[in-house]
Amino acid sequence: SCYKGRMMKRMAKQILFIVLVAVIFGVGFFVGKAQVVCSICPPEEVDFSLFWEAWHQIQEGFAFPERLDEQVMIHGAISGMISSLEDPHTVFFTPENAQKFLADIRGQFEGVGMEIGQKQGELQVIAPLEDTPAQKAGLRSGDKVIKIDDTFTADLTIEEAVTLIRGPKGSEVILTIMRGGWESSKEITITRAVINVPSLKWELLTSDSSQEELKDVAYIRIYHFSEKASSEFAEIALSILESPAKKIILDLRNNPGGLLEESQKIAGWFLERDQIVVMEDFGGKREQTIYQAKGNARLLGYPIVILINQGSASASEILASAIRDNRSATIVGETSFGKGSVQKLEELRDNSYLKITTSQWLTPDGISIGDNGLEPDIVVEITEEDYEQERDPQLDKALEILGEVR
Repeated sequence: SCYKGRMMKRMAKQILFIVLVAVIFGVGFFVGKAQVVCSICPPEEVDFSLFWEAWHQIQEGFAFPERLDEQVMIHGAISGMISSLEDPHTVFFTPENAQKFLADIRGQFEGVGMEIGQKQGELQVIAPLEDTPAQKAGLRSGDKVIKIDDTFTADLTIEEAVTLIRGPKGSEVILTIMRGGWESSKEITITRAVINVPSLKWELLTSDSSQEELKDVAYIRIYHFSEKASSEFAEIALSILESPAKKIILDLRNNPGGLLEESQKIAGWFLERDQIVVMEDFGGKREQTIYQAKGNARLLGYPIVILINQGSASASEILASAIRDNRSATIVGETSFGKGSVQKLEELRDNSYLKITTSQWLTPDGISIGDNGLEPDIVVEITEEDYEQERDPQLDKALEILGEVR
């Protein structure tokens, strides 16, 4: 009996030890769980199990299992989530399309050479890029793209439209275009090519027709704010400083934008240090971010006229408004496109990307660029006859204004 008693006590101690360990583990688990913060988990009120329930039903019941590509399905789910936001500038890029997008930023890709966007629910040309198949085919800012080959664009995202328009050099794409003043749409066939997007160019012009030999105007055309734009502009600015130029025309027509940092660096040549270039507004979620001029202001003393049209967007609108608001510079041309939101590029773990609208741009005077764009101080339109006769009344007006500056 003594032996049985000792065995019972030993077993009781072992059981007690096991229970104690279990209790300690359980308490630690629940305390730890309460302290863990999941930075990427959905809110508790979101029933994410619904997604996995649908996923399971598809895996179990879909009649064509050979079409089940899990990675494509995940990308499709992300694309669906993005499309529900109804923001044409918030986009998901698959790894393949991400490489095409990054090539755009670097300034080289294969396609037709135009920037497209959505305005009032319609796909339209923001700007054909300089010396590209799109420009040579006669496309213009504001043209509405009705079809890409046999695909109507009404329900396409910008990303999907870009994918259809892009293609290997030498291949063709047919765009059905509608333009203001046309009675019906027209099909335009364009042969794709390698697109090397130029950043800018400059030349000397005369502002006084009575002294045609006196070339005193530096005409600067910025085509795109690529990652090399500010370094190329610096070379041009130094050449201008050593030239007979005393005035400047800054041509931002058909410039669809690009990198904010490049626009900010170029603004530093025209503005006093620390003057506001643009403000980034987060809709009250956090304090505004103010971007200031950080350059040498060596072009500050040059009278300047800025040219814009409906193909001027994003970073070009920022630069134009920064110079006008800070220096009371005159803007000539047509109302700009109105690309006033800010996108942030986020790389995901499989080399796909999200381009997310995070805020909106405000001019130094606090005005949203938004969908309305910038209104020029002097409106000058280019007519169909001007195009046919290769006249440029907007540039002529800028030269006229500077000709009156003594």
